[in-house]
Amino acid sequence: MTLWQRHLGAFALLSAAILAIFWRDAADMAGIWWHSSTFTHCLLIVPMIGWLVSQRTALLRPLTPAFWGPALVWMAGAGLVWLVGEAAGVGLFRQLGLVLMLQGAIAVTLGEKLVRGLLFPIGYTLLLVPFGEELVPLLQTFTAHISVVLLHLSGISAEMEGVFITTPAGFFEVAEECSGVNFLIAMLAYAVFAAHLCFKSWTRRIVFIAAALATTIFANALRAYGTMVAAEIWGIEAAGGIDHIFYGWIFFGLVIVIVMLVARRWFDRPANDVAVDMSGLEGPLRFAGSAKAVLPIAIAIPMIFASWAWLVGGRTAPLPATMAVDTPSGWREARADGVAWTPRFDGADQRLLRHFVDAEGRRVTVAIGGYERQAEGREVVAFGQGAVDPDSQWAWSAWLPAVEGAKTERLLHSGPVLRDAATWYVVSGTVTGDPRRAKLAGLKTRLLGGDPRALSLIVSSEERLGGRDAMEDFVSASGGAKAMADRALETR
Repeated sequence: MTLWQRHLGAFALLSAAILAIFWRDAADMAGIWWHSSTFTHCLLIVPMIGWLVSQRTALLRPLTPAFWGPALVWMAGAGLVWLVGEAAGVGLFRQLGLVLMLQGAIAVTLGEKLVRGLLFPIGYTLLLVPFGEELVPLLQTFTAHISVVLLHLSGISAEMEGVFITTPAGFFEVAEECSGVNFLIAMLAYAVFAAHLCFKSWTRRIVFIAAALATTIFANALRAYGTMVAAEIWGIEAAGGIDHIFYGWIFFGLVIVIVMLVARRWFDRPANDVAVDMSGLEGPLRFAGSAKAVLPIAIAIPMIFASWAWLVGGRTAPLPATMAVDTPSGWREARADGVAWTPRFDGADQRLLRHFVDAEGRRVTVAIGGYERQAEGREVVAFGQGAVDPDSQWAWSAWLPAVEGAKTERLLHSGPVLRDAATWYVVSGTVTGDPRRAKLAGLKTRLLGGDPRALSLIVSSEERLGGRDAMEDFVSASGGAKAMADRALETR
């Protein structure tokens, strides 16, 4: 067996062990690539990485591979990232940790010099991690604002309520699918690849990537504006059909072509340039170790982090048989009224929805989702969880001044019907309206111990039936959100 075969075999063994230990995260990531239109471009990134490696193979073959001890720190850091993601229930960090561990496996089994020679392909694997959907609300809002500005400049009257726009032609929603996040993420992958191939200057690379992303965002807003203008001319149904074809097959293909044509005059890397600069890769190996010393530790590292997550993160605690919501003074329990609304509590062990009315006829709904423990698919803070169910007829409209520190927002239903909602998260005794603080409390609990139970507490009211003021008075009469949470969990 040659030296290269030995090290490539060690890499295959270590990679297989990592994928076997974290098979669930690998399967989730591959499933996202296959099923989500936002990340189908990742299926192309895999052969692109293979092509990048093939361009360097002949140049790197004369180098000597080595088992590199310092890369164990790389793998430990990757394991910590994975553990944080597992404890916080954040798939992004788990999948990032997995990719970083596989990168570390390359470094452990091939050595420092080959890592430097393969630096761009290795770094490019980070774009295999599905990320960016967190930008959807921001991109929706930006697209709506730019569209309204363009409509006004075109002499078309338009009013905006959150991500909803009303024009003489009809009522439009800048939906998640219209945010442009799918093309923005794909453009990032393309722009990074093109910048590496076409530019040598780091300044030009950074400017090119930034300009490509900015162009994509503005082009998406222009597309939304064009849809509304088309609705003014041909009607809203015809405009919807034109948008689907034009946006999907032509419009953003033209954006890529325009970006490349404009940038072409600044290309400074020759087409026949070598794939990697070999200067500095000669000389003796540093920190090289033996397979017997390095490989067992490299395999043990992911096992240690996976075991810690299993031992600590699997703890559970029972909820009360029935979570209680007391009727405060001045209010009485009532039946549901108005447009139906139900929050989303995926994976909750208990759900509660109660309605109250006061002497003035103001109506408030209290919703609670209770969890004996948090895990992937059963979290109080997660995309699509809480007051706005993406599968319902309700959509997010705007932020409101906080009610007793809660995340307070306005929802909109076609009609239009407005509903205000205040959300608190209860994690390990911490009551907060800040999703980040709730995530950190859950992370601490799952890493270091504590009460694993969690609640999502939502107080809501239609604007015409009292809205935010009614919610604030109800919470105050109930003794505050902390008292409501304590009663629901029977902690006092």
